[in-house]
Amino acid sequence: MSAEAADREAATSSRPCTPPQTSWFEFVLEEALLEQHLQKPSPDPPPVQLIVQFLEQASKPSVNEQNQVQPPPDNKRNRILKLLALKVAAHLKWDLDVLEKSLSVPVLNMLLNELLCISKVPPGTKHVDVDLSSLPPTTAMAILLYNRWAIRTIVQSSFPVKQVKPGPPQLNVMNQMQQEKELTENILKVLKEQAADSILVLEGALKLNKDLYVHTIRTLDLLAMEPGMVNGETESSTAGLKISAEEIQCQVCYDLGAIYFQQGSTNVAVHEKAKEKFFKTKELIAKNGSSSLHFTIDEERLAGYCQACEVLTSSSDDSPQQATPYSRIHSCMKSGNYQDLVKIFLDDNLTLSLPEQFRQSVLRELFQKAQQGNDALDEVCFKVCVCNTVCDVLQGRTIDIQFCQLFLKPSKEKIDFLLEVCSGSINLENASEALKRKMAAFLKNLCLDMEDLQFVFMISSHELFIKLLKDDERKLLIDQMRKRSPRINLCTKPVTSFYDIPASASVNIGQLEHQLILSVDPWRIRQILIELHGMTSERQFWTISNKWEVPNVYGSVILGIKDSLTRDLVYILMAKGLHCCAIKDFVHAKQLFAACLELVTEFSPKLRQVMLNEMLLLDIYTHEAGPGASGERPPSDLISRVRGYLEMRVPDIPLRQVIAEECVAFLLNWCENEYLTMQVPLPLVQTNPYVKLGQLLAATCKELPGPKESRRTAKDLWEVVVQICSVSNQHKRGNDGRVSLIKHRESTLGIMYRSELLSFIKKLREPLVLTTILSLFVKLHNVREDIVNDIAAEHISIWPSSIPNLQSVDFEAVAVTVKELVSYALTINANNHFWLIIQADIYFATNQYSAALHYYLQAGAVCSDFFNKMVPPDVYTDQVIKRMIKCCSLLNCHTQVAILCQFLREVDYKTAFKALQEQNSHDAMDSYYEYIWDVTILEYLTYLHHKRGETDKRQIAIKAIGQTELNASNPEEVLQLAAQRRKKKFLQAMAKLYF
Repeated sequence: MSAEAADREAATSSRPCTPPQTSWFEFVLEEALLEQHLQKPSPDPPPVQLIVQFLEQASKPSVNEQNQVQPPPDNKRNRILKLLALKVAAHLKWDLDVLEKSLSVPVLNMLLNELLCISKVPPGTKHVDVDLSSLPPTTAMAILLYNRWAIRTIVQSSFPVKQVKPGPPQLNVMNQMQQEKELTENILKVLKEQAADSILVLEGALKLNKDLYVHTIRTLDLLAMEPGMVNGETESSTAGLKISAEEIQCQVCYDLGAIYFQQGSTNVAVHEKAKEKFFKTKELIAKNGSSSLHFTIDEERLAGYCQACEVLTSSSDDSPQQATPYSRIHSCMKSGNYQDLVKIFLDDNLTLSLPEQFRQSVLRELFQKAQQGNDALDEVCFKVCVCNTVCDVLQGRTIDIQFCQLFLKPSKEKIDFLLEVCSGSINLENASEALKRKMAAFLKNLCLDMEDLQFVFMISSHELFIKLLKDDERKLLIDQMRKRSPRINLCTKPVTSFYDIPASASVNIGQLEHQLILSVDPWRIRQILIELHGMTSERQFWTISNKWEVPNVYGSVILGIKDSLTRDLVYILMAKGLHCCAIKDFVHAKQLFAACLELVTEFSPKLRQVMLNEMLLLDIYTHEAGPGASGERPPSDLISRVRGYLEMRVPDIPLRQVIAEECVAFLLNWCENEYLTMQVPLPLVQTNPYVKLGQLLAATCKELPGPKESRRTAKDLWEVVVQICSVSNQHKRGNDGRVSLIKHRESTLGIMYRSELLSFIKKLREPLVLTTILSLFVKLHNVREDIVNDIAAEHISIWPSSIPNLQSVDFEAVAVTVKELVSYALTINANNHFWLIIQADIYFATNQYSAALHYYLQAGAVCSDFFNKMVPPDVYTDQVIKRMIKCCSLLNCHTQVAILCQFLREVDYKTAFKALQEQNSHDAMDSYYEYIWDVTILEYLTYLHHKRGETDKRQIAIKAIGQTELNASNPEEVLQLAAQRRKKKFLQAMAKLYF
């Protein structure tokens, strides 16, 4: 079989090359011990683990005198080991459930291929071409076992697997796991290619109406004693464990049903075949019983399969009496008959036949459809959620958060439906007291959570509520609500209508204020304010919520409006609009600002311009969060409005600094460098610090791609930033007469504070602008006299190399700024290798060597397709490699140090040899020798291990040096290719350790 060939080849390449050490006497003894072992009541280790041990020994490659790896020899020793493995499986009666739970796919594949081989199935023969009826029973059974396992493995591989939490990284263990994973994937690929043939083989087996036999320990011994006899001519070919035809058909039907069900996800018609096989399995189990010597079927899983097939294959012709709730729900979802869907859920609240998980899955599917734009489903989602919630209440489960979210804004229709569901979900005559108490507690808590009295009385006056709560409980509830809100005046008798209760003016004002706080509809806000001002003229309603905040520059103008209604309305509309803007609810913010603009246009040109400015800022936010996030340029109209704002010269207009900041950042992000450099009016540059900073940044970026990298504008920008980062010094005389120096971190020497500069930079997204400002701060960081480790950055050469007054610069603040800027830049583009190198240098400078290695490796990975291509030399410079070497050295990974010394333009033999002399290494040591391509280092390793008497490690080094591709006589291209291949594997191995 091709799967067997793939298995043998992969197994050969993945085993350590050690010659067999076991004598023939030990094999004879091992076989005798196995017989005793299998007769114990509870052998230790479990018998199934013996299969792994035997097959591993049998598949070990050998090494000849020339140190060449040879495939496992077909000698008597290996045949005995394979036979022992088959005997263990025979002891377990070839139970695939047991074998699959304990053996990996490669081991089980090898075992079943050995079974095919010993059962005289011709190698290379397609099983689908073989007539099973003409074969001896044991041979036919071997073919059935293999193809059943193939189908089961394909089905099992489609299920999600919980990832095991990895332990500490160990390179040799990780390599073994990776090899086993690749081997399993290769076998699965072959099995999936042969799936159609395996299905045909099993379908053909269903036509066999005869008993078959499976090998036992006795029949395997007979075959071993008569290897030359033709299968079918000895007792061993017909003897063995008898498997009845009904048992075979039952297991084959179940396995075929499982594969058909899996294929049904892409071909719905196949579900009919799955249904037929599963129901046939149920019939055979009912006829013959579930106990069997040869197989066990999970009847709960079988029932689940049958139920799923009934739902998936149900047609619209099925009568409602015959259809199950699952199929009816499936049909309703498919046809869009949501009214009947809600009725099914409501009816099930009495019978409780649907599982909680199924109810939640239907609700999730409805929510997904509603989120895709089907607004009509919002009501259906609410109704199904209410049915699920009442069901949870009756079964003592906690109420889902979705119900609480949907009930944040209750309405009369929602309350009516909730009460209808509660009434229909409990039969008061037959219900237990516990069930009644659960429902009563739910309704009582619902009343306590309600803010609107109308809805409270709808619930408390309902017939179900009156029957469930006693008089004293209702009185207690009313007392609780009184304490919660002293304005509420409730009567203890149930009333039929809310409108029969006289409401005081204070209650009405409180309700209207509550609605005013919650509403974001500008016309509703206006209507509420008119009603409130009609009730009282003494209140200032813009003060009722401490969440309503308007900038001070606007507040003085708005509060100067004489008409109290207009003043409240303008203030509240602006405050709510700014709040919606802050939480990125741009749709409501635009509605509120538009209404405010329309209002103030009638009486205040000053406030009209304020609103136009705020709407410009809102449009910038909207574009940046929407089309701009995907790279779409802003419309020319928006760019013109931004320029117009910056050039605006209207006197006495209150301005927010953040708008100018956002406008300049907007122009820089969309590369409007020409405008910022050449067309901005000079008075604007002199009066607005953000415009001046933007102009200098734009001019510097504009000249960067040029051949000379002009330093004039770069020097101007440098001086501005140095001034911002400078501290003002003051001298103060203490009580003891000494003069001390006081440094003020946030000095006023620059055009803005450092915190303002950092806030502005964090609004930038254009990579070139970010790289420019980042390289400036890196250079400023490196200028410091006591700096030990410089940080590298792109375009760092354009900045001045010295500062006249070093003491005036707050270098601690500069270092903090560099860290914050790099972290922010990496949120914009986590794959920019220059930024990753800066981050790595920062960690290196602060002695965080493991984190530094992480980012050095990540920088190389992102620009080389995870090291499948060569890392560009401007990324892995000699300085970067030397810092990686130092990191490894300080982490006591000395073998990694020696390998990295090869990456330098001139190999650093001194450092490499010194590192290899270290015996206390925390890395995988000799496992890394395969990544060394420098023959001098390998020769030194050979000498070193010989000197220490480490024979095994010396052999590994000799094996590495003996590879033909490292021969010094090879052409330069071959040597470079060998080095590049080892670089790739080493860096990938390092990345797995540090990522």
